Amino acid sequence: MALLPDLGTEIVIPVCAVIGIVFSLVQWVLVARVKLSPERGGEASANNGKNGYSDYLIEEEEGINDQGVVVKCAEIQSAISEGATSFLFTEYQYVGIFMIAFAILIFLFLGSVEGFSTKSQPCTYDKAKLCKPALATAIFSTVSFLLGAFTSVVSGFLGMKIATYANARTTLEARKGVGKAFITAFRSGAVMGFLLAANGLLVLYIAINLFKLYYGDDWEGLFEAITGYGLGGSSMALFGRVGGGIYTKAADVGADLVGKVERNIPEDDPRNPAVIADNVGDNVGDIAGMGSDLFGSYAESSCAALVVASISSFGMTHDFTSMCYPLLISSMGILVCLITTLFATDFFEIKAVEEIEPALKKQLIISTILMTVGVAIVTWTCLPSSFTIFNFGAQKIVKNWQLFLCVCVGLWAGLIIGFVTEYYTSNAYSPVQDVADSCRTGAATNVIFGLALGYKSVIIPIFAIAISIFVSFSFAAMYGIAVAALGMLSTIATGLAIDAYGPISDNAGGIAEMAGMSHRIRERTDALDAAGNTTAAIGKGFAIGSAALVSLALFGAFVSRAAISTVDVLTPKVFIGLIVGAMLPYWFSAMTMKSVGSAALKMVEEVRRQFNSIPGLMEGHAKPDYATCVKISTDASIKEMIPPGALVMLTPLIVGTFFGVETLSGVLAGSLVSGVQIAISASNTGGAWDNAKKYIEAGASDHARTLGPKGSDPHKAAVIGDTIGDPLKDTSGPSLNILIKLMAVESLVFAPFFATHGGLLFKIF
Repeated sequence: MALLPDLGTEIVIPVCAVIGIVFSLVQWVLVARVKLSPERGGEASANNGKNGYSDYLIEEEEGINDQGVVVKCAEIQSAISEGATSFLFTEYQYVGIFMIAFAILIFLFLGSVEGFSTKSQPCTYDKAKLCKPALATAIFSTVSFLLGAFTSVVSGFLGMKIATYANARTTLEARKGVGKAFITAFRSGAVMGFLLAANGLLVLYIAINLFKLYYGDDWEGLFEAITGYGLGGSSMALFGRVGGGIYTKAADVGADLVGKVERNIPEDDPRNPAVIADNVGDNVGDIAGMGSDLFGSYAESSCAALVVASISSFGMTHDFTSMCYPLLISSMGILVCLITTLFATDFFEIKAVEEIEPALKKQLIISTILMTVGVAIVTWTCLPSSFTIFNFGAQKIVKNWQLFLCVCVGLWAGLIIGFVTEYYTSNAYSPVQDVADSCRTGAATNVIFGLALGYKSVIIPIFAIAISIFVSFSFAAMYGIAVAALGMLSTIATGLAIDAYGPISDNAGGIAEMAGMSHRIRERTDALDAAGNTTAAIGKGFAIGSAALVSLALFGAFVSRAAISTVDVLTPKVFIGLIVGAMLPYWFSAMTMKSVGSAALKMVEEVRRQFNSIPGLMEGHAKPDYATCVKISTDASIKEMIPPGALVMLTPLIVGTFFGVETLSGVLAGSLVSGVQIAISASNTGGAWDNAKKYIEAGASDHARTLGPKGSDPHKAAVIGDTIGDPLKDTSGPSLNILIKLMAVESLVFAPFFATHGGLLFKIF
């Protein structure tokens, strides 16, 4: 038996979730203390405490009317916030209709397994026992699907609201020093990270307890119904990621091509009509999309672990504490991330620009070390010393120390993937500097070097994922892989704080430029942004690595549920699935890339039209029409997100229904294997091109100065590389990890239907 009693578990999980929510609210209150109004408020100018909240709001600067600057910052922030909110509301209206339609589909498919019978039926894994009817699974799966979708929407929306709330405040704090601006941006990211981690845990825990009132001792049926939660979370993430990614990159590419390349004006120049749409895009793509994406990963890895556990000895002996091991790891993760966050905001102070990136990297290292200790505590208090885990029809004996190693291997593999990603995308290291150097001979060599870097950057992460899979599967079968994925995601609050920090800093730089603030302020916000670019790439590395493990765990649960004893690649049914599945990420990427291209084309035409037809725009005497550019991005992304979304959502349904579970297992394996490779290379190539451009623009080293300044031929080549990389790193790459997870969790949810009625074509012939 576990040392922690069941009552202890029932208290610990919700308490940790509530602590996470309270901590995020405290961070939000601290950010809110930076006022967006020109009044001094009569505060003393003495600097009480290193965070300097009792400083004057902004120090006097030569030749700039500070009151006017504050008002301008507030106006720009309000325009960005309105644009982001209206886009998300429009997106959610369309996606809401889709969600209701898909929920009805889940109910009809799963209810029809036993012909909508209300009688109890023999359990799937133990025919001697009676379990709840298939109709109950249909109803509860539909409810948990809607619950997951709703939680995902709320997570993304709240993240976007705090980011748009904090961007101008970060800009104003940059006038006091880079340390103040860093703390404001990081705290804002922490609000999102902790809200998402705590909400996901709390809603899942409440759902399990409510479902238990009906299911009672039928844990197999209960946790099968809970898998809908992961499906709902990932479905919303797909549309958020694709829609947001198309939005942000259409605006970014349009703004860069006309503004920087053709008109030779700075990035985020207020004369550029696409500049507000570009800043809105950072929030809807990188914040709302990323939030929903990592929430989906967390929900799915928890669901995969719970499904396998329910048919293992934990579920058979009704050991609630051991059963909740995945949720207890996430609870410990919230406490560990809380302590880690204090290292960035309270224990140490950033005084110089070069300290920003090391401070963010320390967050990853500290959280991983503390979490290793946390996992040990959870394992030894919540698991019996020996237990059995379901392994493809048999029960495998596992020791608790083996499960501890499974979680740790995922946790440390995540750190390795993070650092490899940083090495290949940060301009502090040779790979990005080589890409920058290749701009001497034009855009073509820049593109060649960037592609080579992306392909090369796949090697170590794949080995890290492969070792994680081998170790965790050897120790604890598919349950081991599921908890390894949870290990990678256990520090999700810190990961998201670091990730959301990037777009907030990017927006802060844009607001500084548009408000006409001095060059010194822009240098500080650029330094914050450059560090944020690298951390965003690290976040994407985490998301892709965890997606690989999550989808494999879901694949194992699907194979068990569909009663497939072996997946034989040499049978034609499986092989055709394998080759089609490997093609799907290419088809999906083609759709999303083309969508960005066609939306950017409209944006370029509109920006050119405004520059040519509005008198005095180039001279700064006239104001551009920002609203039209925002509308172009909104309309294009809503229209273009539907085909890629439909491809991902309909493929498992079509393959499972017409070709059966064996072909579907081939499709899932194929899409996993090719999707991970493309996702990592696309994200890292785009990140490297972006930072190569920033390396030339910053001119911080002798080598960088030989390539610059802005407007030089190497710089123009770097801008072209960055523009090509934009859809790779912010649309196609990050969306692919959702493709591989979503198809796997959807297959698991519909597995009872496919196992009973699937393979229609093979039955006919």
